[in-house]
Amino acid sequence: MRLQVTTTTLSTPDAQVLAAFYEQLLGWERSADEPDWVKLRPPGGGHALGFHHDAAYRAPHWPSTLGRQQMMVHLEIGTDDLAAAVEHAIACGAVEAPVQPQSGVRVMFDPDGHPFCLFAEA
Repeated sequence: MRLQVTTTTLSTPDAQVLAAFYEQLLGWERSADEPDWVKLRPPGGGHALGFHHDAAYRAPHWPSTLGRQQMMVHLEIGTDDLAAAVEHAIACGAVEAPVQPQSGVRVMFDPDGHPFCLFAEA
């Protein structure tokens, strides 16, 4: 028996809007596109990102704080130019988190508040 993770899916109040952000950020293409469900795939295939509508979605609080919505997962996005990647992410609609715990890594929030990390790859 083979098991393989094929897609990481993010909850969002608007699947189309959040998918458009990551589509612009990553340059990936839609492989599924419905009003409440979108899937993006990298050029050449590979692990996909999915976005599904969740009317009860609440943005996580990061860093984690007791009694607040906690982050359940975050994306790690490698880059060969961290400063340019941060600029690009901001131009796409992301914001830098006020807390930056590591050098060589920038914690960002997507338009729905999901944290993701940009990091410099060697």
